Amino acid sequence: MKEVWFRWLVWLDFRLALLFALIVPLVLFIWAFVQKSQTIQHLLGIYWRVGSLLLITLYLAIAQYPISFVSGLIARILIPLSLWFWVDLNDEIEYQPNNLLKLIFTSWRWATTVYFGLGAIASVPFLGCGFSDSAIKSNYCQVWFEAPLFFKGIFHANTKTPFLGVLGILGLIIYVLFLGYFVLVKLGKQGRIAVEQ
Repeated sequence: MKEVWFRWLVWLDFRLALLFALIVPLVLFIWAFVQKSQTIQHLLGIYWRVGSLLLITLYLAIAQYPISFVSGLIARILIPLSLWFWVDLNDEIEYQPNNLLKLIFTSWRWATTVYFGLGAIASVPFLGCGFSDSAIKSNYCQVWFEAPLFFKGIFHANTKTPFLGVLGILGLIIYVLFLGYFVLVKLGKQGRIAVEQ
């Protein structure tokens, strides 16, 4: 494959996504569970549901489906929204006593918001890869599939790529159905309150 100047940025993005979207929130979730911090647990539970779109995007990218560019952008927008959307959780976290968990959680929340915000802006020029059969075959678009294929080589070396793509499509369908239900039904009833009364 012909060298593209931003390949190192794509790989950096993949590594940062592992850090901000998987490793740190997993550690925080376990820590919040141990500390019995219900509010942080609840917000991280919401984060995991919303952030599952990143995993779906990874499987779509393994199969090199163009929709992965669209779902990736949407995930980068929805994740920061999920971290700040809930009025009741934000208030509870704000008024919790200061401790190391709250400090690290708040730092992660801000860092994740900045990372995914910048990532969303940076991914906009690549949206064309999601709508053009000729563009998707270019090095400009293909470079985005290298990290997902590396992931496949480690965790799914003996699994057929089309099967992983089908898992990605099924995951996306289920995700869209649940998101649609939330937006059309639950949001109207609950508003921006995360904990039902």
